[in-house]
Amino acid sequence: MTRPVVQVAVPRPLRRIFDYSLPAQLPQPSIGARVRVPFGRSEVLGIVTGFRQMSSHRLKPLIDILDEDALLARDLIALAEWLSSYYHHPLGEVYATLLPSAAKRGALPKPRWPLAWTAATDDGGRLARAPRQRQAFETLQGLGATVPERELRTAGIDRRTLAALADKGLAQSSETKPTYRVERSPISLNPEQRAAVNTIHASIGTHATHVLDGVTGSGKTEVYMRVIAKVLDTGGQVMVLVPEIGLTPQAMAHFRRRFGGAAALHSAETDNARLNIWAQCKSGDHRILVGTRSAVFTPFADLRLIIVDEEHDTSFKQQEGLRYSARDVALKRAQLLEIPTVLGSATPSLETLANIARGRYRRNVLKSRAGGASMPQFRVIDIRGRRLRDGLSDTLLHAIRRHLDAGNQVLVFINRRGFAPTCLCSACGWQARCADCDARLTLHESPRALHCHHCDRRYRYPDACPDCGADTLVHLGTGTQRIDAALREHFPELPLYRIDRDTAQGPTRFAAQLDTIRREGAAILVGTQMLAKGHHLPAVTLVAVVDADNGFLSSDFRAPERTAQNIVQVAGRAGRAERPGEVWIQSYDPDNPNLKALIQRGYAGFAAIQAADRRSARLPPYAAMAMLRAESTNAHAAVELLRLASDIIRRAWDNHGRRTSGDRPGRPVQSRSEAPIEPGSGSWKSAATAGDTHPEFELMGPVPAPIPRLRNRFRYQCMICSRRRGPLHAALSALEAAELVVPKVRWSIDVDPLDTF
Repeated sequence: MTRPVVQVAVPRPLRRIFDYSLPAQLPQPSIGARVRVPFGRSEVLGIVTGFRQMSSHRLKPLIDILDEDALLARDLIALAEWLSSYYHHPLGEVYATLLPSAAKRGALPKPRWPLAWTAATDDGGRLARAPRQRQAFETLQGLGATVPERELRTAGIDRRTLAALADKGLAQSSETKPTYRVERSPISLNPEQRAAVNTIHASIGTHATHVLDGVTGSGKTEVYMRVIAKVLDTGGQVMVLVPEIGLTPQAMAHFRRRFGGAAALHSAETDNARLNIWAQCKSGDHRILVGTRSAVFTPFADLRLIIVDEEHDTSFKQQEGLRYSARDVALKRAQLLEIPTVLGSATPSLETLANIARGRYRRNVLKSRAGGASMPQFRVIDIRGRRLRDGLSDTLLHAIRRHLDAGNQVLVFINRRGFAPTCLCSACGWQARCADCDARLTLHESPRALHCHHCDRRYRYPDACPDCGADTLVHLGTGTQRIDAALREHFPELPLYRIDRDTAQGPTRFAAQLDTIRREGAAILVGTQMLAKGHHLPAVTLVAVVDADNGFLSSDFRAPERTAQNIVQVAGRAGRAERPGEVWIQSYDPDNPNLKALIQRGYAGFAAIQAADRRSARLPPYAAMAMLRAESTNAHAAVELLRLASDIIRRAWDNHGRRTSGDRPGRPVQSRSEAPIEPGSGSWKSAATAGDTHPEFELMGPVPAPIPRLRNRFRYQCMICSRRRGPLHAALSALEAAELVVPKVRWSIDVDPLDTF
């Protein structure tokens, strides 16, 4: 009998599947199982994708089969195929992204649970000559019937002693799996919340996408809880995605308090812990999973609901390797499983709002804050011509003093860490720049040093200007450390907490900081967008936005949307419970139409203006977009690869035009930039040439990336826009098929990019 040829996806940047023969001593593996195969001069772990009857080539044999059954269920196999097709990424690397690191190294995903120990009623004199074991036995008896092992370790009893007691029949261990329960909530829903719960619950068992569009503090979490309770009642599982690790402790506390259990999955966990949680969800023992971006790939026994909280957040987008959006992957996975998805946000993305307008998503609006709390009042401080004290105006300082004197807390928001983003010499103009990147260095205090926020290289702070030797170094701009120092000087009698990436390292430490703040009286909080995302800070009554202008004036077409979302989200920390809140925004451009719309008409009014601008400019969500990125130690090699890629795309689009227009010749695609481009030479506009202003397709570049050189590698990019998504993917598929290679150049395709300029 002829044995089938096994098709395997290997974790390499190669856009094809490889065939292997199946040795007689090995059984036929399942599709979705891991296998060990020879690849070049090494061995790798791959995933079985299928079989065929014969091959015309001499094949290498499989070495080993790691899984008796499929490690990945059918929905994840189908999802991997979609990810590879939609994001135009090699299938083997897609599978590698789906698996936890320990599983990629060959570890078996078997669920393990914490142990609890029970002592026998009497030792029968068998411990007379083992005083250490006898002491442990008596301690175990005194602690109660069943004692968690972690509690015994705290009491000084190690695993070896417990194992010795178990060998003598004097102690017995058992696994402690979570016991999920559904308790009646003491909170009364308002009519808007009740309508949302009923609408979502009615769709359980079908594929539907719900948008929970609720102002900050409107009780979206309670809606999640009620819907989760209904899923748990029927024995199903729920996945909850959050954008930041810092949000997991708060969510876990909510779910464990209400339902008795929940698991967390994020990058701060060890590899073995992540594999264990992965296996516990796959077995069905864990019924609620809270996780960040990569948790979207977790296998489940009976997943019936996916919730994406803060769906607008850019942290859901992976920026390297497989550049997926966890929100969009969650929607696709829900479609494959025919289950509902809930997208929650106080500031829905323009993509989500466009899908609501097209009738693809169902909108549930929560207009009022839960418990009758009022929305904060917005005020803009015109700082044109004013003297600022380390970035703070006298008007803002007086407002801060007023709220602190009333015993409240103040949150000062600036989305830039460090002390000052620019250090220069006022005598000769020298600027501190990174030797490995085309970027300025940021001054950090305590200890004083210059940091590159892109490659993380650090430099000693110079005693004088390295160029002219003058003692005239000045620090321009403001970061969290500078605001921290200024506020400590103005309000030395009050506690001040700074929360940014430099101080909040790890979810446990971050959660402890927030708990301390909640117990505090009058206090000042200084932070980046880490503080803006869903944290409950009931004593905050004033939110101060120090610098709102950069985002609204940026050349990146997405920057105004992100800026408005940050302002609304951080403003939502003010005025919870019975305390009214205020939001003060400093601006050099108070008449900016985006800022005025946000203040006067709220986020919905701002989004309407942005949507109209995007539609007229034919930008997402009213066009499909992809970015081609190339990097190399040789700038011209990176440009050459992108030019070759552009030629392939132009030909593909030209062929597409002929197919779609019958006998008419295809419309030539507008190509921008044929002249050589030097690093740092300009932008899309400077690289563009005149052409058709209304093309079906638009290809812009190659141009230098926003940071043209990073870690001593030159980076270039091309932007591709299309009125329709199908032709864009056809062109990218043609580019994949060409298997484009230029020596020493790494390149990638980014579909639905968030960073464009």
